[in-house]
Amino acid sequence: MIQHAIHTGNRKFMSTNKLNAALAAEVLSFLNVPAAAPTLPVLEALLTAYYRRVPWESVFRIVRRAENPTPRWPDLFWRDAISHGGGGTCFESNYAFFALLQTLGYDGYLTINNMGESIGCHTAIVVVQDGQKWLVDVGLPLYALLPISNRGVMHRSSPFLHYAVRPNGRSTYQIERWPHPKRTAFTLVDEPVDDTTYRAATANDYGEFGLFLEFVIINKVVDGEPWRFNMAERPWALDRFEWGQKMDTLLEGDAAVAVAEHFGLETAVVQRAFALTQHNYPNQELTAEDAENAAEF
Repeated sequence: MIQHAIHTGNRKFMSTNKLNAALAAEVLSFLNVPAAAPTLPVLEALLTAYYRRVPWESVFRIVRRAENPTPRWPDLFWRDAISHGGGGTCFESNYAFFALLQTLGYDGYLTINNMGESIGCHTAIVVVQDGQKWLVDVGLPLYALLPISNRGVMHRSSPFLHYAVRPNGRSTYQIERWPHPKRTAFTLVDEPVDDTTYRAATANDYGEFGLFLEFVIINKVVDGEPWRFNMAERPWALDRFEWGQKMDTLLEGDAAVAVAEHFGLETAVVQRAFALTQHNYPNQELTAEDAENAAEF
């Protein structure tokens, strides 16, 4: 593992693994972003390319847990993305994206954050560019880079949502988005997490209390619009979102095949994930807990 110390003010923290040069070049080609020195516009281009090419999804984790319940570290994560259309949930996806950013020369650190009463359930990246902290999160995803400041509320917009970063005590910030059924996305805990701690939390997310392992859920920007499939919602549908408005396209025929084709995931992997999980969600009304999970994303 290659590590080096990064200093930002009085902070000191350790970087995570980097990608080897050949894989980094392959990832940039996959994202269609040319290699360039670290700048804010390049970082924005990387984020935009990511959420249009790599889905937030539970499919590959569900199958991985059934076959080999260990994390997909950055090399495997990117191979799945490039070759099979895969993505991941926050622990793996932010770790893989941060590995790419580190390889490209960006300074920053990983964080582990909270969602309401759920502590330590969500991760994000903080990048320090030209003396300014920027929140980068491909694990929700956030569709914009968000500036972080303890001096007041910071606002930014994306093509799909408006955002606010609201200071909420020492080193904590409420990340808000609208229009969205759940305005508060998560609480950022702006404290660097070392590599050992982050990797342990990622491994734990494959354990008994791992998140999003009981149902198939996929989010991806397709043809310039955010789409989602959530197995926990019945009847099964492809959901398109337009400034807070959800429009459903009901699925007919083989749902797994239709979902795989729409989001660009390998069909056999999606079918395997459906087979492993669909018994958890028989054709019945959505429970209150399921509805809450569905609203998270």
